[in-house]
Amino acid sequence: MEQPGTAASPVSNSMFSWVSKDARRKKEPELFQTVAEGLRQLYAQKLLPLEEYYRFHEFHSPALEDADFDNKPMVLLVGQYSTGKTTFIRHLIEQDFPGMRIGPEPTTDSFIAVMHGPTEGVVPGNALVVDPRRPFRKLNAFGNAFLNRFMCAQLPNPVLDSISIIDTPGILSGEKQRISRGYDFAAVLEWFAERVDRIILLFDAHKLDISDEFSEVIKALKNHEDKIRVVLNKADQIETQQLMRVYGALMWSLGKIINTPEVVRVYIGSFWSHPLLIPDNRKLFEAEEQDLFKDIQSLPRNAALRKLNDLIKRARLAKVHAYIISSLKKEMPNVFGKESKKKELVNNLGEIYQKIEREHQISPGDFPSLRKMQELLQTQDFSKFQALKPKLLDTVDDMLANDIARLMVMVRQEESLMPSQAVKGGAFDGTMNGPFGHGYGEGAGEGIDDVEWVVGKDKPTYDEIFYTLSPVNGKITGANAKKEMVKSKLPNTVLGKIWKLADVDKDGLLDDEEFALANHLIKVKLEGHELPADLPPHLIPPSKRRHE
Repeated sequence: MEQPGTAASPVSNSMFSWVSKDARRKKEPELFQTVAEGLRQLYAQKLLPLEEYYRFHEFHSPALEDADFDNKPMVLLVGQYSTGKTTFIRHLIEQDFPGMRIGPEPTTDSFIAVMHGPTEGVVPGNALVVDPRRPFRKLNAFGNAFLNRFMCAQLPNPVLDSISIIDTPGILSGEKQRISRGYDFAAVLEWFAERVDRIILLFDAHKLDISDEFSEVIKALKNHEDKIRVVLNKADQIETQQLMRVYGALMWSLGKIINTPEVVRVYIGSFWSHPLLIPDNRKLFEAEEQDLFKDIQSLPRNAALRKLNDLIKRARLAKVHAYIISSLKKEMPNVFGKESKKKELVNNLGEIYQKIEREHQISPGDFPSLRKMQELLQTQDFSKFQALKPKLLDTVDDMLANDIARLMVMVRQEESLMPSQAVKGGAFDGTMNGPFGHGYGEGAGEGIDDVEWVVGKDKPTYDEIFYTLSPVNGKITGANAKKEMVKSKLPNTVLGKIWKLADVDKDGLLDDEEFALANHLIKVKLEGHELPADLPPHLIPPSKRRHE
């Protein structure tokens, strides 16, 4: 009986070692120290082999490098000339940067990466693309015509500690756009769009014009709508009525170009440090600027999630690309008629798309642009394409189904460990605290610096109503207070919150001061301001304050 047992032992050992090995493989992502490291390893081990096998990099996007996973969040500014792109950067960082030129004519003729560095200086494009610490090495594919128009302006600045900003050449309009730049401008922007965290399109409110080249550029950003924000700049130079018309015209134009049912977020304002020419809409501009600043400040915290999202997008495109290339390979004859068959396949690529869509249940939105793919296929040798290799696709499917889910948990853990991570310095600090903070001294903040209780000035009016509501021992019941409060026509949810804030001593009744406070908070809400989560110290009735 011992003999079979000993014979079975190595088999069982080898079987269990295989199981534990498989379990280790499945648990692998848990060993990653950071999300960036996890993404880098998953890309190199699982997605890159598929991309290389089906020549993904020749069609869509160069291979990702280590710097792509480690770099700071980047903001790409795009707009026609003289819309205020460079001034916008100057406004954010509150400092001139090397290579900066501002003027009404097309001044910025280069791509300038404004990044943090220990000393001020300019790094030319040819040096940038050989630096492994920078995420720009793959830009050398666009050649010298582009690299001579590309540089990095580095300077010590607290804003650039958290983000990098890419300034782009002003997009030309009219006849000027026919002059060739010597490189594929839209393709360069598309390369940046894939790698940045936010794309800001700038428009000039008093000369709204979307040129053909700008339309082409916006279309090149087609798959990155989630990153796009629009800024309607120089809005202080036109009257309110005209601004409404310009805003409407901009939304209509963008709707036609971007061609999505969702409305793009547009921020209206004057993004520089000069006095407002027409100050009528000052409050609107302040609120819009704060919203835009909050959006930019959230980028460092969401950077890992953005990289994760971009890798998923890339993996889905790589899978579809593999199906397209293998389908073309399958249809090609072995010996004769290769060239005529190639032309036929390119012309009928739309039908091949539909076939792949049906066979593999792939969403139409995952497919690359049909026209662009047809153009790229014209120059390819179909005989060098590879047939379908299910193992490579299974590996990517496993990455999407299992590894990415585990990394998503790590993203949340990383975010919770860095709750305060936000862009600091420059314009971001200008309105954070003090009397020029957004909304300071308004709404529930009114009277914050006053010695007297701010509700006191209207209390005689509120007292008259209070004494008509049958107070007992100087207090009215909730039922009686409700009869008066519902006259404001505010919803019960809002009135309920006002009641909680006004009933300072939590006895379920309101005295004359608490009733006056409730009416003050109703007025705050009716004037369009938000209610505070907790009652600010300056609104606490004098008799309820703790005197130390």
